[in-house]
Amino acid sequence: MDKDSTPATHKKVLCIEDEHFINELYARALTKAGYQVKVVVDGEEGLREIFSDVYDIVLLDIMIPSLIGTEVLKRIRAERPDLRAKIIITTNLELSDEDRAAIEAQADGYVVKADLTPRQMAEFLGQLDT
Repeated sequence: MDKDSTPATHKKVLCIEDEHFINELYARALTKAGYQVKVVVDGEEGLREIFSDVYDIVLLDIMIPSLIGTEVLKRIRAERPDLRAKIIITTNLELSDEDRAAIEAQADGYVVKADLTPRQMAEFLGQLDT
């Protein structure tokens, strides 16, 4: 796909993911799909970026350094319930049904990273109503 045929969504995505290989794949696929992507690798920096409220979508990994994703999610919902960004939890962790349900109740989406290619992730985000 050449640059002229790339759809321009102009949506901003914050990817909070500490695995370099994964964040690079997501950044490449989402950029190609027309998103503006910023990648951060830890929870504290991610929370600061989220609170800037300039993002449309946040991909939030659970297992990240400094402040785990579930704690980031709790703080977002407690401190900024009016945040406009859709928060999508991304993980490869095996969670109990109860734990997953508790996370899904606070998030706008929940994705098992191993179940989606980066291109499928871009398609999934394109279906979100933001």
